[in-house]
Amino acid sequence: MTKILVVDDDRVLADVIAFTLRREGYQILLSHDGETALQCWEQELPDIIVLDIGLPKIDGFEVCRHVRAHANTPIILLTVRDEEDDIIHGLDLGADDYITKPFSPRQLVARVRAVLRRASQSLNEPWQQVGNLRLDSSRRELSIDDARTFTLTSLENRLLGYLMLNANRVMTIDALIDHVWGPARGDRDMLRQLIHRLRSKIEPDPSNPIYIETVPGLGYGLIAEPDIDD
Repeated sequence: MTKILVVDDDRVLADVIAFTLRREGYQILLSHDGETALQCWEQELPDIIVLDIGLPKIDGFEVCRHVRAHANTPIILLTVRDEEDDIIHGLDLGADDYITKPFSPRQLVARVRAVLRRASQSLNEPWQQVGNLRLDSSRRELSIDDARTFTLTSLENRLLGYLMLNANRVMTIDALIDHVWGPARGDRDMLRQLIHRLRSKIEPDPSNPIYIETVPGLGYGLIAEPDIDD
């Protein structure tokens, strides 16, 4: 049975979330602060974490940072904040998705299913090779020429994997946003920032990219065999 750790200091809301997910057949673990959440995660090894940001003792960002430093456990952030900087910060730390309160039970269940589905697909297809790029999506590690190795965030991993799957094709901005964040979740600015962060890791000169090209008015594409100066 899929095990979900629900972490929220609002006990009423936590109970509602637990009830909703138990009704869908999931096993639920409950924590109400960041410290006990980490203890529960280490002891129970849940399949996914539904994590509030505003927690006592240790906040959700730090919980996310700690978990992601040790494992690829999928994480959905819960927050009353709708500030883009907070959302981007959480996703940069490795969260897989976020939900802004208030939200409907149907929305929560749909998000949990989608994140679990993506995690399962990642395990079934652990690595991709395009030219001199090799991506181990299960570990979120990219190696170039079997030498330099980079650790990617969950979003960087998802974006690069999709570009590699469609190498030498121009992927539209809308298609990329839909794949990385889901329908109506991301926007052009968030995609632009994500492309910038990915280029800063993999490109020899991010200001003159050779792997990820920009096609004005259309989108982005991955060049399978770029011209690399010796």
